[in-house]
Amino acid sequence: MSFPIAWDGTRVSEMFTPDFYLPEHDLYVELTTMKQSLVTPKNRKLRMLREVHPDVNVRLLYRKDYQQLLAKAGYGALEVQNLRKQDIGNILISPVELETRVRALGRKISRDYRGRSLVVVGILKGVTFFFADLARQIKVPFVIDYLDLKRYAGAQPRERVRIARDIDYPIEDRHVLLVEDIVNTGLTLDYLLGELRERRPASIEIVTLLDRPGRRLVEVPVRYVGFQIPNDYVVGYGLDYRELYRNLPFICALKTSVIELDTATPEVVR
Repeated sequence: MSFPIAWDGTRVSEMFTPDFYLPEHDLYVELTTMKQSLVTPKNRKLRMLREVHPDVNVRLLYRKDYQQLLAKAGYGALEVQNLRKQDIGNILISPVELETRVRALGRKISRDYRGRSLVVVGILKGVTFFFADLARQIKVPFVIDYLDLKRYAGAQPRERVRIARDIDYPIEDRHVLLVEDIVNTGLTLDYLLGELRERRPASIEIVTLLDRPGRRLVEVPVRYVGFQIPNDYVVGYGLDYRELYRNLPFICALKTSVIELDTATPEVVR
């Protein structure tokens, strides 16, 4: 679909046609693989479109966003050179500290559930490395399951998250252990606990690798915590920034310059 954005008298002098339309989001998308310094004309057209057609929802995706969409669709791969040493800040938790703490969590969980079996549920996907290492340290019988959550820009907090991939294993009258990578506001876990409690498990507890209690908006009962961390943006050991850095063997702060550089471009709808 094309939109008129400029007129010469009564005659349309300029049109703008976004690259594609996402009906499920009512979103028009314009792609650019050009360098930031060369996208001024497209930014001008988007600005004119928004002024003339304020009800049209349109986003400009830059080179990095475009490559990530291709990678997720299986048509390409992220550029390895995007993983740069100079992006990494202080190492907050070393590989040895991670191994030691995960082993201790496994022992504690095994003692607490002695004589019982568990349904261990990983919340995808930043939890992957922590989940695998923790599972190897749990000595009571358990089954493994996963769920995935999708986040929306809803008006109410509980409307901002939904279960996108549900667990397969029935949890009624079973002891459930939710495994999370990081707890911030608590809103996501508050929603998830409400949904799972309706299925009448015998018990449901949470273990998280990282916790930021200073960001909490909703109190959630986190029984097992690996580490409390500051408000730095952290990556590594499964945690990512734009799908990068997950494979780092430690947890470190990402330099603010990396985030500031990306936030200077329009935000990608998630």
